[in-house]
Amino acid sequence: MKYPIWKKQTAAFILAAALPALGSVALASGTHGGGHGHEKPEAHGKAEGHGHGAMKIDYSDVEEHAFGRASDPMKAARTIMVDMSDGLRFEPSEVTIKKNETVKFVVSNKGKLQHEMVLGTNASLTKHAKMMMKFPGMEHDEPHMAHVDPGKEAVMGWQFTKAGVFDFGCLVPGHYEGGMKGKITVQ
Repeated sequence: MKYPIWKKQTAAFILAAALPALGSVALASGTHGGGHGHEKPEAHGKAEGHGHGAMKIDYSDVEEHAFGRASDPMKAARTIMVDMSDGLRFEPSEVTIKKNETVKFVVSNKGKLQHEMVLGTNASLTKHAKMMMKFPGMEHDEPHMAHVDPGKEAVMGWQFTKAGVFDFGCLVPGHYEGGMKGKITVQ
């Protein structure tokens, strides 16, 4: 089937306009529809789920974020257990951490739906949640994200290098908007 040139140009223009918005979002293997990419056990000590991803982290060369940086969970000073439920809640929903403390989050999905714990700032999580609503099949996987299948758990290591109040949330479409979020106070 042949398409008129104006239709091809319009499609190219729409794609070109959308690319800058997508550029701020990390893309990897998997989808929010049940096929997230997951770190292999070597990446964070223990991760379960679909196992599509092969992300290995070189902790000596990680990106610094406003809310800290990935850190080897095996070297964490403290372990924080976080439960996620289909009631769209985290338990605990508030955590206090010391500046420069490295923590190991053990994130358990107690529900029957896919959930995730994504670290960030309120602005970054809100922006990402809106992007997920527009593109629910968008693929992403980063060291500050733990995607967890029902009945499974994942491990994420993080060092909070700056004092302040940071956030975490589940960015599966509708979950963040439904209140699945929490606060991390770094002192």
